[in-house]
Order: sequence, then structure tokens, then C-alpha cells
Amino acid sequence: MKLQGKALIDYLNDKIVPNTLMQSLDIRFIKAEGQNLTARMPVNNKVHQPMGLLHGGATAALAESVGSTASHLFVDINTQEIRGIELSINHLKSIKKGMIYAEATPIHIGRTTHLWEITVTDEQNRMIAHAKLTNIVLNK
Repeated sequence: MKLQGKALIDYLNDKIVPNTLMQSLDIRFIKAEGQNLTARMPVNNKVHQPMGLLHGGATAALAESVGSTASHLFVDINTQEIRGIELSINHLKSIKKGMIYAEATPIHIGRTTHLWEITVTDEQNRMIAHAKLTNIVLNK
């Protein structure tokens, strides 16, 4: 994809997010720098588990969303598409409110597989979760 900076972030938020789980969870992309992609998600009652804490599934959805979208930027979207095939996530700290941030950093960008490390942090840059995502590149 040729877009960069604000134009890329606007494209992702306007064309990728609407009518998806990302929209339901209020996930927004905020930074694309080098090969890394960052998104944010508010922590509120929409993403709480019954005890009033951030639900691990919501954290996993954020991690997979940012990692899968990051892979999207490395393929020809006219002829290829991305599918997540494995997500591993460790939940390290609980949080009740605020904003969390997920940054996807590539470990391997191959022809047919992409491997991403995703760190999820809070507003004080404390690690909330650590994830690893493997994506497969498929021909349309």
C-alpha cells in the first residue's frame, strides 16, 4: 500500500474499521511508523468482564486487529488477503478504565506467512498484555 502517515491512518479508520468488530469496540488506528502499526481502544463497560475489568477477549481482539491490519499493508490487496491462523496472548495486568494501545512489530514478513509481536500498554506505558500473531497470505 502506497499511503503513508495521516493519509494511511485515515484510510484504515475510514475504510477498514467501519461495520466490523473494530468499530463495535471503538478501535482506532493512531500511528503507522516504519513497519509498525499502533491502534487504541477505550476501556469501559463495553469491554469489561463481569468483575468490571478489561475482558481478555477484547484485548485479544485488539491485538489481532492491529496485527492483521499491519499484514494488510504488506500485500497487494487486489490479489491477496490476510487470515490470522494463530494468536497467543499473555494477559499481564488488569485495568478498569482508560485507554489501551496495541503496537504491532514484525518479527517475520515472508511471502506466505507474517509473524507479529504485539504489545498492549496502558496510558502510563505499562504492559497490559503481550501477544504473538501468525497470519497467512492467501491469493483471492
